[in-house]
Amino acid sequence: MFHQFKNPKLYVMFLTDGLLFALAMVLSYLIRFDFHVDDLYQAQMIHLVMIALPLKLVVFTVFGLYRGMWRYTGLGDLWHVVQAALISSLLLVALMFTWNRLEGYPRTVFVLDAAFTMLFAGGLRMVIRSGYTMQGSIRNFPWCVPLRRTPKGKRVLILGAGDAGEKILREIQENPDLDHHVLGFLDDDPGKRGRTLHGVPVLEEISMLPYVVEKLVPDELLIALPSVSGTRMRSIVELCKQVGIPFKTLPVIGEIIDGKVSVRSLREVNFQDLLGRPAVILDNEGIRGILADRTILVTGCGGSIGSELCRQIIRYAPRRLILLDSGETNLYAIQMELEHEHRFTAYVPVLGQVQDEALMEDVFTAYAPEVVFHAAAYKHVPMLENNPWQAVSTNIVGSKVVMEKSLAHGVQRFVLVSTDKAVRPTNVMGASKRVAELLLRGIQNGRTRFMAVRFGNVVGSSGSVIPLFRRQIELGGPVTVTHPEMIRYFMTIPESVQLILQSATLGKGGEIFVLDMGTPVRILDMARDLIRLSGKVPDVDIPIVITGPREGEKLFEELITETEGVDSTSHEKIMVLREDGQNGETEDWNVRLAALYGLLGQLQEAAGRHDAVAIKDILGRVVPEYKAQCGHPLFVSTDVEEKAALESVMESAGGNPTESLKERA
Repeated sequence: MFHQFKNPKLYVMFLTDGLLFALAMVLSYLIRFDFHVDDLYQAQMIHLVMIALPLKLVVFTVFGLYRGMWRYTGLGDLWHVVQAALISSLLLVALMFTWNRLEGYPRTVFVLDAAFTMLFAGGLRMVIRSGYTMQGSIRNFPWCVPLRRTPKGKRVLILGAGDAGEKILREIQENPDLDHHVLGFLDDDPGKRGRTLHGVPVLEEISMLPYVVEKLVPDELLIALPSVSGTRMRSIVELCKQVGIPFKTLPVIGEIIDGKVSVRSLREVNFQDLLGRPAVILDNEGIRGILADRTILVTGCGGSIGSELCRQIIRYAPRRLILLDSGETNLYAIQMELEHEHRFTAYVPVLGQVQDEALMEDVFTAYAPEVVFHAAAYKHVPMLENNPWQAVSTNIVGSKVVMEKSLAHGVQRFVLVSTDKAVRPTNVMGASKRVAELLLRGIQNGRTRFMAVRFGNVVGSSGSVIPLFRRQIELGGPVTVTHPEMIRYFMTIPESVQLILQSATLGKGGEIFVLDMGTPVRILDMARDLIRLSGKVPDVDIPIVITGPREGEKLFEELITETEGVDSTSHEKIMVLREDGQNGETEDWNVRLAALYGLLGQLQEAAGRHDAVAIKDILGRVVPEYKAQCGHPLFVSTDVEEKAALESVMESAGGNPTESLKERA
């Protein structure tokens, strides 16, 4: 607030409100005495004005009513005006009562003064807000012939007359520099048609888009439906392409982290919009309770999940954020983003590897993190099949080092970012992440709450197939798909991170949480959707080539196996794994842990020799369900058990396969 005292406009606001406060008091006396105030009460009125003015200005300042610009006054500001007016009037009454028990002062004057203060202060702000709004609206209204015979700028139609559409319209009307002219809305709600939003009509349902476009000839379509389902978004996109008008959309609601809808949020439609993932409802107070004013360590902070973790963690005001990554470029990128885009400077960048035990000891000693999110991992399946020693070094040894340091230094919560590929793994990547899960379960001691979060693919992550498909489409094709029946679970990066943070609040120690991944998606269908989004026709403009499964690749991924069960949690999208041996079979579990730790040394030795065969052999002994693959066999397409499981999943995909998972909870 203090830096604003250099702003001359602040004193104009003080002066304006001061005059209104004085007017409120004078008018209160005039009304109380029927506009005939004798000399005694005139002196009393002047005395009250001299006391009320500074008192109200101080209270209004405390309520932040001079921080913002009055042209952007909203309902929240008006509520603050009401609160400030009531409190300042109550303080004035208390002061007068303490002074002389209000003897000789008309009580009605104080009531009228409070009412007029609210009316004048709130009314002034709304008049200024309306003036700026009308200034933008008048320039855009086509009927305002004397001012503007033909509206300039882009003529746009907004698809969706809900909250998001209203916010987009309001920003366009209040900001003439955007140079847009809204012709109308289209919305499927019959109760909205024929009505207006800020003077702009709701014309027809969305299916009437071709007819409306023919009549109004817009330059651009804005899709303001951030919560629409994937199926509905596909049909809308097809309709927009049919009319041949450029179109943009708002991101899915989970992507708009701060909840602020803006014209600047509009972007091209992408595959993420076609997924139509519903918004995640978070226990923000619970998350704030474990993150606010605490030191947080994020390993792999420059990766897809790690960087999004950083973006979302800073919303909860941590005391310090330790950024750890082995990649110089990624570390620098997230550091600069936090500082220059999010104005967050309470970070410490650490360039290094999680398997560097001496470095980890120094980091934990120097900064004493209270919460650790361990996202550092190699996760590209074919790459790790050819270089399995890196999976051992980072995914297993690195995880073990960070867990042990967390335990030794009294970290409150440790969250391991795991993967669905850890379930019945057929590749080194999945097997290494399964080993990390086993290590996490074995390190529990009651002081540090260790937990893992298991989920599937995230749209747009590094190593994801979507960036590859986009690049292939840009080059004119072909788009390469490994198998026509290949399916995967997908969720957005913001959604996955939101659920990771939510899981951190639920863990008591030792849990593996499983996220609701929704309906699986065929990779072949995804490729066709991306080709259509680029304005091309699949198999006509852009060919699709089937190349065969890669090393270690399954036709589909599982979230749990038949020997595992899940229990529900307090969050509808998060379940917790219940494994055989976890409840009541302590002796067998201890035997397995002893065998695990006994084999880790051999695993590290094999990794040090870069002995891929030995690494896979030892992984098979550590994780009995791991089926190591050599070469490029069509593993799941020839395995009877896997084919049966695939058919089961695809049958359930007609509904929602996650429902069967929830039934097991």
